[in-house]
Amino acid sequence: MLTKIGRISLQILIGLILLAVFVQLYLLRGTKCQTITTSNQRVRYQSTPTLVIPGWGGNSWTYQKLIQTAQQQNVAEKTMTVWVSPSGHVRVKGHLNNHNPIIQLLYDWNYTPTYHQQTRELTRALKVLHQQYHIKSMNVVAHSYGGTEWLHAYIGSRYLQKHIRFPKVILLGVPVDETFGERTKFTKWLFKKSTDTNFLRLEKLVKVTSLIHIGTIYNWMGSTGDRTDGEVPHIQSEMLRILIKNQKVHYREHVYSNTNHVQLHQKKVILNDIMHVLWYK
Repeated sequence: MLTKIGRISLQILIGLILLAVFVQLYLLRGTKCQTITTSNQRVRYQSTPTLVIPGWGGNSWTYQKLIQTAQQQNVAEKTMTVWVSPSGHVRVKGHLNNHNPIIQLLYDWNYTPTYHQQTRELTRALKVLHQQYHIKSMNVVAHSYGGTEWLHAYIGSRYLQKHIRFPKVILLGVPVDETFGERTKFTKWLFKKSTDTNFLRLEKLVKVTSLIHIGTIYNWMGSTGDRTDGEVPHIQSEMLRILIKNQKVHYREHVYSNTNHVQLHQKKVILNDIMHVLWYK
């Protein structure tokens, strides 16, 4: 029989587990949709959706400010939420429209040591959006490992390359090659010193892959006073140049000063830039 201390410890443990489950469910509820009621004359409204992908540990909060700002300014409307489980099961709530629809992707669990599991889940979710919702073109906004997952999902899938176009891809503090630290400066031969097996795999795949269905990649980084946003050194993002150097992909790179890793999806100036790239005339 359990001792009194044992029973109390078990009750505390069960309580903590239930609290953790409740918190996780709350964080995965999805940002509320606010219907656009008035047209913004500076905005180009279209049916091409924008998929927002969170990074490691990301949840509804990650893009809540972007979504709320876009809706309050009658620029875009969050109309669909996609949840994907570690088993690859995809649940979708909502629909698409012609008001610059935003699709919010949420992983049921994205606290794994690597991003490989989420890459598989993202690939599955993208296939479902194409096969069941007939989406043939979408924009992407991805933060941190969310962008890494998108790169691996797209470059590693002939299906996605064939069936879905990505006119505009905005990457926010996305590590592409994690070999190097903030003191390393980019050179075109640096890839020869890479020890990141994930990057080397991408580099090998790109040589036999056509990225013609990608329009423009915006590679945005933050700076906390040096060549890092506090979590991702610039060089880890700059290595994307190596992957697309022989591809017909437009590439834009920008560094936001006095901006840390989290602020890349929270600062007003960056949110405004995202909206101008995606939706403004």
